[in-house]
Amino acid sequence: MVSIKDIAKQAGVSISTVSYALNGSSKITEATTARIQEIAKELNYVPNAAARSLKKRETKIIGAFLMADYTGNFWGPLLQGINDTLNNTDYELIVCNGIKSHRFLPEQVIDGAVVLDWSFSDEELINYANLGCKLVVLDRELDHPNINRVILDNTTGSTLAVNYVLEKGHRKLYIVTGPEISYDATQRLQAVRQTVKHYDNIQYQEIIGDFSKTSGAHAAARIVQEYKEPVAVFCLNDEMAIGMYDYLSATTYQVGKHIHIIGFDNIEMSQYIMPNLATIDYSKHKWGAVAAENLLKLIANNPVSNMTLDVSLIKRESAQKR
Repeated sequence: MVSIKDIAKQAGVSISTVSYALNGSSKITEATTARIQEIAKELNYVPNAAARSLKKRETKIIGAFLMADYTGNFWGPLLQGINDTLNNTDYELIVCNGIKSHRFLPEQVIDGAVVLDWSFSDEELINYANLGCKLVVLDRELDHPNINRVILDNTTGSTLAVNYVLEKGHRKLYIVTGPEISYDATQRLQAVRQTVKHYDNIQYQEIIGDFSKTSGAHAAARIVQEYKEPVAVFCLNDEMAIGMYDYLSATTYQVGKHIHIIGFDNIEMSQYIMPNLATIDYSKHKWGAVAAENLLKLIANNPVSNMTLDVSLIKRESAQKR
């Protein structure tokens, strides 16, 4: 690879002069800068990003650590929110997943990260924060000066969902849960369990899910097998609800007539499937945008506050009166 020594030799100047020219310093004349930059172009010089980051202690790159499965309708708006915020800055975004990518933090490949990834333990993130890594977490509550959190109001969302279907007269309620390791799934389930305590004569059952369409289909199969009268189902995310739709479409059981479904996330598909899916809404774009804004504040050592994102109920035809 061509180095600044090669440029300096051809230009007949010192290495420091080349460095000034390539970095746009005012310490040398415009004519000298232009000549050196032209030589660098002719030699196909490419700056050594690793060396530059070591010197400046910054890379101008932030990472978004997400769960390994990018399928579904969830991730696009979240990443777009992050990217839209960074478009107004000189920072770039890389999306990461997998255990090996965790080293990007202690090795300073990136200046900070937005984390929505269960493969990180709390202890691991605290250790990175102790090393000076700047982090915004979306899926847990951690207390550290180098960690900010932007989380969803899962408690309010689950309470709204359960009240919505039970106040329509349903007396049998199924909950399709999410992965035990998921902070959001755990918070939603805890809120459900508290809310149903306020209702008498409720038949309440939990079916284990994992936030995938496949687990939603499996839940639908069990509900059909046990079916005796109209029931309500709260899926702790929309992907599982759509999996239920897929399964039920091949049966005589109808959504909104026999099986009344409400989801959580308001992914784009929820408004197009028939009948439209009742769900809990929040802005995934805003979630990503706020996370990026807060991370930039952390990196700049500016004051930043934790945030809980508001949610709301979207009433649609999938959940009707009993």
